[in-house]
Amino acid sequence: MTESPATEPANGKVCQRVKNGLKPERNGLVKSLHHRCHEPQPEHHCHPEEEEEVLAASRHGGGLYKRPFVESFEETPMLVAVLTYMGYGILTIFGYLRDFLRHWKIERCHIAREKEEQRDFVPLYQDFENFYTRNLYMRIRDNWNRPICSVPGAKMDLMERASPDYNWTFEYTGRVVHDVINLGSYNYLGFAENTGPCAESAAEVTMKYGVGVASTRQETGNLDRHEEMEKLVAKFLGVESAMAFGMGFATNSMNIPALAGKGCLILSDELNHASLVLGARLSGSTIRVFKHNNMQSLEKLLREAIVHGQPRTHRPWKKILIVVEGIYSMEGSIVRLPEVIALKKRYRAYLYLDEAHSIGALGPRGRGVVDYFGLDPCDVDVMMGTFTKSFGAAGGYIAGKKELIEYLRSHSHSAVYATSMSPPVVEQIITSMKCIMGEDGTTLGCERVRQLAENTVYFRRRLREMGFIIYGNNDSPVVPMMVYMPAKIGAFGREMLKRNIGVVVVGFPATPIIESRARFCISAAHTKDILDRALSVIGEVGDLLQLKYSRRRIQPSLARPFDDNVYEDIDD
Repeated sequence: MTESPATEPANGKVCQRVKNGLKPERNGLVKSLHHRCHEPQPEHHCHPEEEEEVLAASRHGGGLYKRPFVESFEETPMLVAVLTYMGYGILTIFGYLRDFLRHWKIERCHIAREKEEQRDFVPLYQDFENFYTRNLYMRIRDNWNRPICSVPGAKMDLMERASPDYNWTFEYTGRVVHDVINLGSYNYLGFAENTGPCAESAAEVTMKYGVGVASTRQETGNLDRHEEMEKLVAKFLGVESAMAFGMGFATNSMNIPALAGKGCLILSDELNHASLVLGARLSGSTIRVFKHNNMQSLEKLLREAIVHGQPRTHRPWKKILIVVEGIYSMEGSIVRLPEVIALKKRYRAYLYLDEAHSIGALGPRGRGVVDYFGLDPCDVDVMMGTFTKSFGAAGGYIAGKKELIEYLRSHSHSAVYATSMSPPVVEQIITSMKCIMGEDGTTLGCERVRQLAENTVYFRRRLREMGFIIYGNNDSPVVPMMVYMPAKIGAFGREMLKRNIGVVVVGFPATPIIESRARFCISAAHTKDILDRALSVIGEVGDLLQLKYSRRRIQPSLARPFDDNVYEDIDD
């Protein structure tokens, strides 16, 4: 590929790339794979060990992006894919054998099943659907639901447990495992703590207001602290108004049905969170799914929606709503927001942006993916986020124009029927948000945002240097490391815990069957010594389990092979 003048860095150096043989774009949205380094420090983005990184293409040679956008999704090695399928095949065969033994009472069955006297009833338990739980999940169940007995900070304490019946039940030994390095919690800015200004303010408010409100916002549960929090959230995001909800999941699942209904079309990213999927289904709208972060796929659906209209009647859609996330929590990728906004404006659709993982964790001011790309918040019609991660609290918010928020106050089930947020939780949000904004008179918030960004880049770079396959964007604090094989899911989690490192492992059906992974969440609370210790242990366990699969064959997320069958219709 040759460099055009528009793609050369300011100092004349060029980022090296590899050809990938992917199909060219078909709709002209992004006409080339020309890339550029905009920053005056190209050595950071054109690191020798990252010369195979592929910078995301942007329209008109970088007109939509004000900064380099680096994402990598390395191809799964063929041998690893074959062995992974074989592993699941062997587990399935043994699963059927064990079910046969359970049927004839040779082996005891612990799983819930129908009573003999209710065999003629409609089944309460789907036996076939529970096959995976019985025979695969139970083998590695000890890697999940581990109880902690401390603050989920950079380090935490775990309650030790043992299973006498191969993970069907657990018994606590009474021993506490102290100072386990925490690489699993969403404590991005380190505000989940029991000391400091946030904890002190929450304690003071608890003494004044108590813990519970015992009413909804529309009745007698609307406190002055709720009003202050919502004004602060709107100011933080740079929008007209905002409203808060007591549960992040319900913020999506209960508000999307208030925004869309029959005769509306929802275009949803294939990797959207379950709360977004549930909200879309509850709305009764027609749902079409586009390939993850693929702008060609999204534009194809938008064009077809405009041209063909609704099924059968071909009337124009009442509303077209594009639903995306800021950071995708299983892929570690960041939404191509500049391109999504460009498409939204071109086709006059609405945009719903879920910033559950990106708010506080991205952008020079910690204002999320909009701040990260330097965009106007007014270009996003519905801004959603949660307080459960970067702010160390609970709940979620919807923000946007004043008319939108006033409409949701009277039409959202979550606003009308849900109990108000607990006062100490509200105070935690207010104090942490003021800290990020610098309104507490300190620079602590800015320092944490900067520290998170530095930790993220350092951790990702070191893992790649060690030979692991890492997914996602270079700036994403969610770091998926590919494990692939089912037997290695449990083995990795157990071996890491033996070495006092707490990690999250994820497998099918939460991920594709051959893409099981460990997911690390980086925090500003992690010091360099903690990260170096964790990296040393990850390298040791990686050698033990042979997890260093990387051959540095990076597939750019922008131009994944295009498939005409990219969506499925869910008609009302």
